[in-house]
Amino acid sequence: MMILVLQPGLYTTVQDEGRNKYLAYGMPRAGVMDRYSARMANLLCGNPFSAAVLEMTLAGGTFKFEQAGRIAICGAEAALKLNEKNIQTWAAVDVSAGDVLEVGAATLGCRNYLAISGGIDVPVVMGSRSTYGRAGIGGFEGRPLKAGDRLSIGQALPMTAAPIGVPPELISSICSELSVRVILGPQEDLFTDQGIETLLNSCYTVSNDVDRMGYRLEGPPITHVHGADIISDALAPGAIQVPGNGNPIVMMVDCGTTGGYAKIATVISSDLAKLAQAQPQDRIRFVQCTDLDAIQAYREEMDCYRKVAENVAKGLSAKEIQAPKGRQMQLKIEGKIYNVEIEEVL
Repeated sequence: MMILVLQPGLYTTVQDEGRNKYLAYGMPRAGVMDRYSARMANLLCGNPFSAAVLEMTLAGGTFKFEQAGRIAICGAEAALKLNEKNIQTWAAVDVSAGDVLEVGAATLGCRNYLAISGGIDVPVVMGSRSTYGRAGIGGFEGRPLKAGDRLSIGQALPMTAAPIGVPPELISSICSELSVRVILGPQEDLFTDQGIETLLNSCYTVSNDVDRMGYRLEGPPITHVHGADIISDALAPGAIQVPGNGNPIVMMVDCGTTGGYAKIATVISSDLAKLAQAQPQDRIRFVQCTDLDAIQAYREEMDCYRKVAENVAKGLSAKEIQAPKGRQMQLKIEGKIYNVEIEEVL
């Protein structure tokens, strides 16, 4: 199966779960910004989490399918049309050769994820198909998509039953005012008590200076004890750096692997997806939580995937469905065993 890009939108890239094994060598993780939406889209198509998807930013895009398959779009609120007929987000849809999909501009939220049964088949670079645009590697020629690009699709599982959608209670809630949970540290001791109180009791506005590398926020300045600079140390998505001006910067998936500003807190992984859907001028509040709270949030996220995976398994006409074990659900379909990934290392 092939996809023809008719109109790529503002910034559409091929992304997957990212590359984690090269951080020590200075290579950022990259990957999808909103893992929850991307994973749900993949599950609806019978794909593992690791399958590559298209990440669309703000403006959507238009695509033509050259062979039949199953697709799903999850993430921001946007108008979707297949052959000029409205379809829904957070639901799988069967497409035929020649069908044209139009994804409109996001009306609430920032990013949409288009998954296709079999996944986007681009070369694997350093263990991932993700685009890291700053270095020009991964994805499709290491860059955002352009009109006229053709993308190959991998081998899909046999799906004979009608497509399904994500239950309404499991659809990610997107709004313009977010509460984001954080764990203080690793350098909260470099901030005054007033600075920490400011972080946890203020409302910050997403600035216009946002991208896949980081979100700069505007609001009451956070005060340091002896200045913002530190000897550069490890940096990861979710880390909240505070430079000398006191305005926090939340690191996102394309962030560097080291940084020289003190980090007051870290956004928990289950909430980083919420922040990835924030548009400029949206408002953010930080809420302190514990390690146990973060683990519980992760478990609840995994439960959401399991529920959808079980429904998808029925849609695969499975003869036998084994209980989830470890990180995968095994599906026995017409005598063959398939593994649907439903969990990852915390």
